[in-house]
Amino acid sequence: MALARGSAADLLIEARAGHLHSRLQEQAGFALGSRVGTSEVASWQRSLPIVLADLVDAGLGDVEVLLEHQLPHSKQRIDVVLCGIHPRGGESSFVFLEVKQWSKAESYLSEVINIPGLPGKHLHPAEQVHGYRQYFVDHTPALVERPQAIHAVVYLHNARRADVSGLLKDNPRPTSRLFTMDDKAAMGEHFNAVLDTSAPRQTNIAAGDELSGFAHRPTKPLLDLAAAEIKDREQFVLLDEQKVAYELVLQAVERSRAAQTRTVVIVEGGPGSGKSVIALSLLGELARRGRAVHHATGSKSFTSTMRKYAGRGSTRVQGLFKYFNAYVGCEPRELDVLICDEAHRIREKGVDRFTKKERRERADRQVNELINVATVPVFLLDGHQVVRPGEMGSLKEISTAAHALGCEVEIVRLHDQLRCGGSVSYDTWVARLLGLGSAEPPIPWSKLAGPLDEGITLTTSASPEALESWVLDQRSRHGGGGRLAAGFCWPWSDPVQTPDGLRLVDDVRLGEWKRPWNAKGEKSVPDVPGSSYWATDERGFGQVGCIYTAQGFEYDWSGVIFGKDLVRRDGMWRAVRANSKDSEVKKADELHFSALIKNTYKVLLTRGMRGTAIFSEDPETQEFLEEMTR
Repeated sequence: MALARGSAADLLIEARAGHLHSRLQEQAGFALGSRVGTSEVASWQRSLPIVLADLVDAGLGDVEVLLEHQLPHSKQRIDVVLCGIHPRGGESSFVFLEVKQWSKAESYLSEVINIPGLPGKHLHPAEQVHGYRQYFVDHTPALVERPQAIHAVVYLHNARRADVSGLLKDNPRPTSRLFTMDDKAAMGEHFNAVLDTSAPRQTNIAAGDELSGFAHRPTKPLLDLAAAEIKDREQFVLLDEQKVAYELVLQAVERSRAAQTRTVVIVEGGPGSGKSVIALSLLGELARRGRAVHHATGSKSFTSTMRKYAGRGSTRVQGLFKYFNAYVGCEPRELDVLICDEAHRIREKGVDRFTKKERRERADRQVNELINVATVPVFLLDGHQVVRPGEMGSLKEISTAAHALGCEVEIVRLHDQLRCGGSVSYDTWVARLLGLGSAEPPIPWSKLAGPLDEGITLTTSASPEALESWVLDQRSRHGGGGRLAAGFCWPWSDPVQTPDGLRLVDDVRLGEWKRPWNAKGEKSVPDVPGSSYWATDERGFGQVGCIYTAQGFEYDWSGVIFGKDLVRRDGMWRAVRANSKDSEVKKADELHFSALIKNTYKVLLTRGMRGTAIFSEDPETQEFLEEMTR
């Protein structure tokens, strides 16, 4: 859906009158649910009169123009889409036009550039618009047989050729045409070669309607590519209930095609029980079978990492990895299968400030949206990993919603343990330690562990210095990676500027020992990974991870710091709201606050594949933990 559309000639009149950027700003408020930045409004005000005038000068005043058109199941928007018919053959023809105001730019790498005056590195605009075109084709079955119907163009309307010569010479996508202010005539000739200037206005409107009305789902070429990419990285062996869950989903897909039934498959299991292994195995197999399938989560870190590693080397495959809120207001059964990993992170509503107005009006409960969008929705969850208020992806909630929507429900419970040295006893020990889902009291590890639990090392450290040294020592002696993580009990500052550049602030302070939290978001700090990759990038060891960057991941050696938001008093756990720095969790009522804090430490304690060491800054709690790790 576009924020505005009309003929180039009509939009030019509106732009010259100073109204078009205001209309776009107003529409963005309705469609996206929030105000757009002043810099984006200013760019519309400066660029659109120039671009539209150049279209009219090229004889394309009657072409249908869509402004800020959003890609399907994505927050990305294409600056300008031109819709008409091809001068040869008369089929509909579309141009994706990316508009840049840069006056200068220089190549850095083949697909990366520097923009003087703008911080950081930027994607080459030819690669950017190529990606938009490829993504749109990959998710539009009607274009599978005619991908050439969409053309990709970049227009640097403030730049001279001499000032962007590097971009022109090192264009990583020659099929994405790049024009400057010196190339207006050539750009007009290119547009005239793919759009018929004599086409009636109504014909161009129909082309715009066609583009806006395309049904979107993963196409067979994309699924074939995903199958090949994922197969190259598949090293999975599914065991017992894992294989049962896998086969149930495949059977449900075939049954739905034969008998028009709908089945929801719910897979419940603790940390390391193989939920994500099942998810990726299903994604690869369903893609090989040509089924329209997406993988979705509610976690930015988890989705970003899946895109980076499972879709490594292919931005097209990365497009199969989505967020739960991508399906707000979607049509029923757009997909054959939706694999919802980390489904405990489902929220009551999926709308946010980016949700378009027409989708917002059709918004339902998020669990209903995830069920309705696919013939076979699959939910993989762990009820004890709910760590934020509003997360409500439980077995009961999902199964109740599925039955209410007329779906059959299949439930698989996983018991195998792939994390924590393969020790089921360790997961039980953690649950008993924190009083989660069991009436059994805490028990020292030595009394619970058996001969089969030798694959996990569990200890306490007397200080944060000793904790860090333990992780380093295990890495040195036994190999593998390690991380330190902590409860959210310290402030989290933005990076600060120093003479040597940006650096993280040492917020986590325990006596003389101090370390920074992991980076906020993907902010570029030298030698520090973005938060999404803290758990998987070897440079992440220098920072302390929090629940939101550790959840969903694993590493060999884990150091866990208990803050004073959870302390042991009189034989009971006490959650202390005043000591939490998590503004979202602090909004919960007393009962839910305590459960969320316990779940947080349950997650942190179950990240280590081979060993975990624990330290609490509270002396009484430290004494209890030392007793429990004997």
